[in-house]
Amino acid sequence: MRFDRMLQVVDAHAEGESGRVIVGGVGQVPGETMFDKRVFLEENRDEIRKLVLFEPRGAVWHNANIILPSNHPEADMGYVILETTEYPAMSGSNTMCVATVLLETGILPIVEPVTELTLESPAGLIRVRCQVKDGKVTSVRLVNQPAFVYHRDLTIDVPGIGQVRADIVYGGMTFVMVDAEDFGYTLDPSEARVLTEVGERIKTAAIEQVEVEHPVNPAIPGITNLEWTGPLRREDGVLTARNTVVVSPGRCDRSPCGTGTSARLALLHAQGLIEPGETFVHESITSSRFTCEIDDLTSVGAYDAVVPAIAGQAWISGFSQLVLDHTDPYPTGFTVADTWMSTV
Repeated sequence: MRFDRMLQVVDAHAEGESGRVIVGGVGQVPGETMFDKRVFLEENRDEIRKLVLFEPRGAVWHNANIILPSNHPEADMGYVILETTEYPAMSGSNTMCVATVLLETGILPIVEPVTELTLESPAGLIRVRCQVKDGKVTSVRLVNQPAFVYHRDLTIDVPGIGQVRADIVYGGMTFVMVDAEDFGYTLDPSEARVLTEVGERIKTAAIEQVEVEHPVNPAIPGITNLEWTGPLRREDGVLTARNTVVVSPGRCDRSPCGTGTSARLALLHAQGLIEPGETFVHESITSSRFTCEIDDLTSVGAYDAVVPAIAGQAWISGFSQLVLDHTDPYPTGFTVADTWMSTV
């Protein structure tokens, strides 16, 4: 039997959010940095992303990562993140999946009780500290690249909805951040469909009305996600809040979202609601949690920024060889609007 492609895949999830890790079958990817490799894959080999994430092999809630050697002298390994409509510069949940797969499958050596890694993402170096017990990674704490606020308290005119109060924040991806209480939402799983439908409409309007450009790397995409933020509360003295991120083409992130959490830390700090060293627990629509803090303060171009640290856990859920038969009529997959909300 002959296949046009065979990929070695480890399925994993971080606090509920899927993060497939492609550990073999891609071959060489040109580029000096992971961002260069990301651009090459997007422009020249996008069929890999579509094969893995689109139907009939994938689903709208799937993400994937390609493990690649890094040229950076400090990096143990590199990875490029693949999502249903984009190649993000950074993803916290995907990073947790990558670190867990690298250690638990023996690609990189595992040390108990703590293994420290430096991974190169397209956004830059990510320092990772893994708690390990009996060969299992029980926690992944990552220090993200800086997060910062582009705009606070904007008014977005959304057709059919009206004026919406929002903030625009970068946390590895760029988010429109909207208070769920302004719409009467509680961020319960039963609200997921309306949250995605309304969220996509607000995000589309924001993209049309608000232009942002990353001050260091203009090639990083502008607004691509929307985050519904729940009210702050104190649990045993710890600042806690619920959220859900609407991922295009229309579904809720199952985890608390690492880049969305980074963005929220930046916004909370800009609002004077959190300082470095304070613990912040971010909860997802599925009630899973990330434990977070501001690791440091810095700047990115003209923007004041925070350095977010986020901890969660990932679990390996399966191993597979994903193949493409040379007679398969769907070599780059397909999407259908009954689950994808729009075809992409």
